[in-house]
Amino acid sequence: MRLIHYTVQEYLCSHPDLFTKPHSILAEACLTYLNSPQVKNLTSHSLQDSQSIAFLKYSARYWGTHANRDLTDSARALALVLLNQYEDHISAVSLLDQALTPSYTRPIPTSPLFSGLHCASFFGIVELVTVLIKAEGNKVDQQDCVGRTPLTWAAWNGHEGVVKILLERNDIDPNRPDKNNRTPLVCAAITGHAGVVKSLLERGDVDPNRPDKDQTGPLGWAALRGHEGVVKLLLQRGDVNPDHPDVYDRTPLGCAALKGHKGVVKLLLERRDVDPNRPDMNDRTPLGCAAVEGHEAVVKLLLQRGHVDPNRPDVNDRTPLGCAAVEGHEGVVKLLLERGDVDPNRPDKDFEGPLGWAAIGGHEGVVKLLLERGDVDPNLPDVCDRTPLGSAALKGHEEVLKLLLERGDVDPNRPDVNDRTPLGCAAIAGHEGVVKLLLERGDVDPNRPDKERGGPLGWAAFQGHEGVVKLLLERDDVDPDCPDVYSRTPLGNAALEGHEGVVKLLLERENVDPDRLDVDDRTPLGNAARNGHEGVVKLLLERQNVDPNRPDKHCDTPLPYAASQGHGRIVQLFQPGNLLKP
Repeated sequence: MRLIHYTVQEYLCSHPDLFTKPHSILAEACLTYLNSPQVKNLTSHSLQDSQSIAFLKYSARYWGTHANRDLTDSARALALVLLNQYEDHISAVSLLDQALTPSYTRPIPTSPLFSGLHCASFFGIVELVTVLIKAEGNKVDQQDCVGRTPLTWAAWNGHEGVVKILLERNDIDPNRPDKNNRTPLVCAAITGHAGVVKSLLERGDVDPNRPDKDQTGPLGWAALRGHEGVVKLLLQRGDVNPDHPDVYDRTPLGCAALKGHKGVVKLLLERRDVDPNRPDMNDRTPLGCAAVEGHEAVVKLLLQRGHVDPNRPDVNDRTPLGCAAVEGHEGVVKLLLERGDVDPNRPDKDFEGPLGWAAIGGHEGVVKLLLERGDVDPNLPDVCDRTPLGSAALKGHEEVLKLLLERGDVDPNRPDVNDRTPLGCAAIAGHEGVVKLLLERGDVDPNRPDKERGGPLGWAAFQGHEGVVKLLLERDDVDPDCPDVYSRTPLGNAALEGHEGVVKLLLERENVDPDRLDVDDRTPLGNAARNGHEGVVKLLLERQNVDPNRPDKHCDTPLPYAASQGHGRIVQLFQPGNLLKP
């Protein structure tokens, strides 16, 4: 059910006097429905058919919310009827299903052991909790199907009044964990309920350090969620370990830094017993965590600590500067570069430095900041011997390329491990804009071959990048017939892969041999016929200087090989009536 238009909602909100005691009316309606015979007889399987019981989901989840705001005598009576039979009621399963989703992935049991006291504590209805506690046989510290007690539910939802009532009893274990090994204190810390945390800490028998199954304690959770008030309360305890690591070996400071909680970071840094350089399981310090996520304010706070190491590498040998450069966080990079003791060239385990990573990601602002440093090496190669210019060319980042080419000390022809220049990298990927920028340089070699395809034109032809081929062929100093390691020319590569547009461009050149043999003595026509590229075969057969019967080193000619491969349409092109020459 919804309002037909938002103006209706505006009107209702601006005229609250239209309804008398609306919450009590809604609570009584929900409870009357839940106590009806037809609902009592429903089983957990009925929850799968939400259309036929549309009101059940709402009633189960929100009757207590309405009752907590306005509990009339009638609603109280109806609530007690429901709660006294609650463990076997369909609404218990529905409430748990909604309350635990999506954090709890396992199916909710059909008998959830979720008592009336659990429910009243969940909603925080003090009056009902008091009545149920006094009822004979009520197990005040009973655990439900996920191991939560009434105290845990009250703590999780921040119901201070119910928490205080339960803590006054001697038969309550305030440290009783649920199935995730979370105590009521951990639950309150996760959800940030400072009042509940305070009540629990006033008990002398509450363990303020007890972690859950992920080894995250109350302080760790409060730090991770950014609950400053809870962090402050916990740090006031002399027996709280402020450096307790979780399952990822991340301390509360590391958690707060990772999430960018400036206030929590500040509170933790005021403690002398907090190690600001303590790494997590990835050897990433709090500074590294903040840097990788781009939290400038946290980075600034950490750098103000005199003994924070700004160059400490993580498990990938990547420094905080490298982490920030990878993600393109300009503000963090700027803060780090303002430090005189930050190494702007330090490479990671892939020998990729901050500039290289910024070039790969196309982060112009970071590249600019790094290039403004006089001690940055713009030609530092990575593990593939590829420079930042080569990486930018391969990824097609034109603006980064422009910034790098403005440097007089950048080598535009420096090859990588495959002897591939930046121009070759751009040609492979088909980045026309990058190719154009590089060709406008007078010092770029457009023919330099690599270890495989014989140069930029060979790769562009092999990949079918017509725009790049056209740009390269416009150069008078480009050799259009340069063979690769397989003795295959650009035309041969284009024919092999069936790129008709590229074949057409190359055949327009007078200095291209359309019948040149490759390492297998196979012509472009032979390769096109073998692979079934009909359009390319047709283009080549139209040429007077192409021999349609030329055999390869296995004595196979194009026609029988096309026939053996089932390329019938190509076979027809070779028929005497279709050939322009004998």
